[in-house]
Amino acid sequence: MLRISNTVIGILNAMFLLLGLASIGASIYFHLHGGTMCQKVLQNPLLFAGLFFVVVSLLGLAGSCCRLNSLLYTYLVLIFLLILGLIAFTVFALFVTNKGIGQAVSGRGYKEYKVGDFSHWLQHYVVNGKNWEPIKSCLIDAQVCKSLSGDVHQTKTDFYKKNLSPIQSGCCKPPSYCGYEFKNATYWVVPKSGPKEPDSDCMTWSNKQNKLCYDCKSCKGGMLANIRKEWRSLAILNCCILVLLTLVYCVGCCATKNNRFSTYNYNKYRGGA
Repeated sequence: MLRISNTVIGILNAMFLLLGLASIGASIYFHLHGGTMCQKVLQNPLLFAGLFFVVVSLLGLAGSCCRLNSLLYTYLVLIFLLILGLIAFTVFALFVTNKGIGQAVSGRGYKEYKVGDFSHWLQHYVVNGKNWEPIKSCLIDAQVCKSLSGDVHQTKTDFYKKNLSPIQSGCCKPPSYCGYEFKNATYWVVPKSGPKEPDSDCMTWSNKQNKLCYDCKSCKGGMLANIRKEWRSLAILNCCILVLLTLVYCVGCCATKNNRFSTYNYNKYRGGA
């Protein structure tokens, strides 16, 4: 294990280096070619993540190939801090997503969501006024509602049976309690008597395809439900990454021992000579 540890560290960090360069390249591409608002949101995270991977992988490569323990120790400290950060984020993600279950609607194949059903942190930091605008732009750019309006022959009964995603349920139609009349998936008519409930979402709804219910509280609730699902899946992925990083850390420790052993033998040989 000690003998091959430097080789393993070198191969792993070569892969991390390529990953970091690809991340930086994607960030530069979005910067030079403009891109959508959604892509611009990813620009800085991709750049910082890429720079981190490049720096860490270069430390690992230099330390393993040149047998420099000073660099390997720095590399191991950064890996250890990354492990601690992933553990903290995983615990935090599970904590802030422990609330938020959709409400079943009678006679519907989908659920509807309210912002108040989710943790205060998600409400305050994710769907506040400042952060909601870029999120809304991403939803519009992604055309999340376009697939619903494609079937012009769809009946009301067929639509009500659909298993809509949380975002489609909250952003692409008015809430069920408004009592709007179905014309097609993204076109609803206000009854002559007005909405059944005097709720702000009922007034916010628009049949314009670039507005719909993107400013509704139900849309924000749908986005939080989607974030809850994605973050819980991410927590599982983080556990797998933690196992991998722990193995890398252990191999790195073996590489430092291998370097010390090689240096000791070299010095012993020179002393004997």
